[in-house]
Amino acid sequence: MTVALMWEARASDGRGEELLAWARAQEFPREPLRRETLRAPGDRVLVITWWDAPYDAELPELPEPDGELLTRAVHRWRFESVGDG
Repeated sequence: MTVALMWEARASDGRGEELLAWARAQEFPREPLRRETLRAPGDRVLVITWWDAPYDAELPELPEPDGELLTRAVHRWRFESVGDG
């Protein structure tokens, strides 16, 4: 089964590039099948990782950044692949 973990955060005003750099620099104890980092207006950053694991498996996730980098707590979601079509 493929599980996708989504991590989304909103940076404090004007700190979107700093949050993006922080997210890109984070490493996992093991490599996911795939990792993609995206950004959006409003200084938002989204990281999606794909894992070959059961839905309820313990998987490494990005933490919350330290300090005043964020305007709110990180949002996290977990999805399972249902295939194409």
